[in-house]
Amino acid sequence: MKLIIQVPCYNEEGQLPLTLSRLPRQVPGIDAVEWLIIDDGSSDRTLEVAREHGVDHIVRLTNHKGLAAAFQAGLDAGLKLGADVIVNTDADNQYEGSDIPKLVAPILRGEADMVIGDRQVETIEHFSGFKKLLQRLGSWVVRHASSTEIPDTTSGFRAYNREAALQVQAVSKFTYTLETIIQAGRLQVAVDHVAIRTNAKTRESRLFPSTAAYVRRNALSIFRVYSQYQPLKVFWTGALICGTAALAIFIRFLVYFVENPSTAGRGHIQSLIAGGVLFNAAMLLGALGVIGDLLDAQRTLSQRTFERVRRIELQLGVEPSHYERGAPADTQTPPTSNGQAGTETPDRKALEV
Repeated sequence: MKLIIQVPCYNEEGQLPLTLSRLPRQVPGIDAVEWLIIDDGSSDRTLEVAREHGVDHIVRLTNHKGLAAAFQAGLDAGLKLGADVIVNTDADNQYEGSDIPKLVAPILRGEADMVIGDRQVETIEHFSGFKKLLQRLGSWVVRHASSTEIPDTTSGFRAYNREAALQVQAVSKFTYTLETIIQAGRLQVAVDHVAIRTNAKTRESRLFPSTAAYVRRNALSIFRVYSQYQPLKVFWTGALICGTAALAIFIRFLVYFVENPSTAGRGHIQSLIAGGVLFNAAMLLGALGVIGDLLDAQRTLSQRTFERVRRIELQLGVEPSHYERGAPADTQTPPTSNGQAGTETPDRKALEV
């Protein structure tokens, strides 16, 4: 059984050595442990540092595509390199690498297909109170949308077995964490969580330049994800609110009209206008809910089609896009077209991710 630990990187030459030094080379129940770096268009010495520290595989994206795209490229490469289990971790050493055996244990026992590392956010000292509140809110929304019980849905420290990795497809350009859990829940993937440790902060987040940006982007992501996967709840709730307000305004006008029909038309015509606007808004939101529900069904079909395409690619031996050898040739055995160890060096592919 092969475990591949993937690390998405963007200009991480300073933090990468410490992160790699914490990653295991042996895990109980695993025959081979290999490291994969996804270079997301770095402009520093990230690649050179990765090779100097013995990384086995490198996926080198042509430009900076974002964390979600790098994560997805890593899953694709890991599958094509023959991984039975794939672990994703961050390059800034946020997560304790020695917890990887604990993270993959439920998969090895056959109890889960996907395992999320629970950082126990309340115990993280450098998280502000407002950030912790937003983390809890996001996790609550995702739990309801995915029908899972994951306490820390924004954690990037997670493990996938081969079947789960085949089914996951992140389409968000910003973050993959929330979306992939909802996908897993809706596709009946067995999802579990384990408590993990975190390390002291090594640098400021590159995803959020400020607290205001964190709140804005994370709140938008939460709303977007929930509205994508639960459109009827989101839009019909809005339709119900607007419809109730419109009905209340119409009743108010009717009461005035019954009490004094001669002056109601002159003094309260604005009530009819406001009620009409709210009624139209309720109808529009209701229609958007129906359309969103149809798109959600189509998204499920597209996701299953993508899974089948992936399986066909693996059967045909399609090699990873933008693949490069990591460690020197005399210390590493590269993959052949079927994703297993071989003796020939794969050429770097010019395929786009």
